[in-house]
Amino acid sequence: MSFTPLQTLKNVEFRNLLTGRFFIVLAFRMLATLLGWWVYQLTKDPFSIGLIGLSEVIPAVSCALYAGHVIDMNEKKKLLLICNYAYIFLIGLLLIPAFLDVRMHFSGHQITYFIYGVIFFTGIARAFIGPIIPVMIPKIVKKDNLPNAVTLNQATFLISSVCGHAVGGFLIGYIGIRWTLVVIIALIFLASLFFFQLNKQHSEYKKENINVMDSMREGISYIFKTKEILGALCLDMFAVLFGGAVAMIPVYATDILKVGAEGFGLLNAASDIGSMCIITILSVVPLKKNQGKILLAVVTGFGLCIIGFGLSTWYWLSFMFLMMSGMLDGISVVIRGTIVQLKTPDNIRGRVMSVNSIFIMSSNEMGQFESGLSAKLFGVVRSVVFGGMMTVLVALVVGSTNPKLRKMQY
Repeated sequence: MSFTPLQTLKNVEFRNLLTGRFFIVLAFRMLATLLGWWVYQLTKDPFSIGLIGLSEVIPAVSCALYAGHVIDMNEKKKLLLICNYAYIFLIGLLLIPAFLDVRMHFSGHQITYFIYGVIFFTGIARAFIGPIIPVMIPKIVKKDNLPNAVTLNQATFLISSVCGHAVGGFLIGYIGIRWTLVVIIALIFLASLFFFQLNKQHSEYKKENINVMDSMREGISYIFKTKEILGALCLDMFAVLFGGAVAMIPVYATDILKVGAEGFGLLNAASDIGSMCIITILSVVPLKKNQGKILLAVVTGFGLCIIGFGLSTWYWLSFMFLMMSGMLDGISVVIRGTIVQLKTPDNIRGRVMSVNSIFIMSSNEMGQFESGLSAKLFGVVRSVVFGGMMTVLVALVVGSTNPKLRKMQY
């Protein structure tokens, strides 16, 4: 029987998993928006905003391999709920400076250090919660329906991510920081109610027979032996690393396109709009064949769109290039995610997904750093064009050296 992504939603357990993920990603994106605003109000220092991401990504990347081992060795539902409750507790700590008038006793920078400390521990929880949901999906849906499930999972992430940023900004303006924090905690608790309805997913290992270091090495070794997964992860990492034009959008909006804050807002949303459009289409018309070749083609096209954006001096043309890059990246995300899921055995899935999360987290943070550094060295336009050219080059190199990925079909 042939399934479409929308038919996959008839699976009640999968629907509960997606609904829970929608609320938790919505909460996380609202929190990210709130923290950026709050920290800047406390310090009036733009660099302090950058330290928020650094405070979270360092523990998240550092703990990711161990998190993969723990996920594979333990019951997944229980671990997912523990992570949710840990987030509720940690964000609850932020209510202390939000509700109490601590500025009478502490400076804005001292309060900010407290916030960084809380975010550091949420980074540890993030290392665990990030891979768990993708690990659970193959146990909930049938293997021949897995590509559709991955498509819907990505669609849920994109929609909740975009909504989270928008709703977070709206709530901060209307009810303030403290009550927005309360809403965020309520959303994570709501996600927990949906996760609580999932069936238990027990480990296939006996924990006493597994050495932690050997377990983590097994996950890394499997990725390097499986060329389709390695190629997909490399494309993901280097495309984001070199194609991070989004980091330079404020400069383009202000100095090159001269469109101000309103134009910047629309330009900043362009790639997300493109991704949401293509994910919606894929939810109705899934990709049938030649997914490996399509992946290489869309990553190449993504790089070309970044080059076009870098060279454009016309606002709407720049918007179109960014929207097209988002559409191509949306296709790439679905194919990459499906390849990783299909080629990974259940008993090692947690460790592989954790390594995948390292690639994603490090490429996002390092991509922003690379964009800023190359812009300083070469100028903004040259840095964006250079990034697009490197993305195209990476796609060509991976395609020519990885025939298994090129021939991959699910």
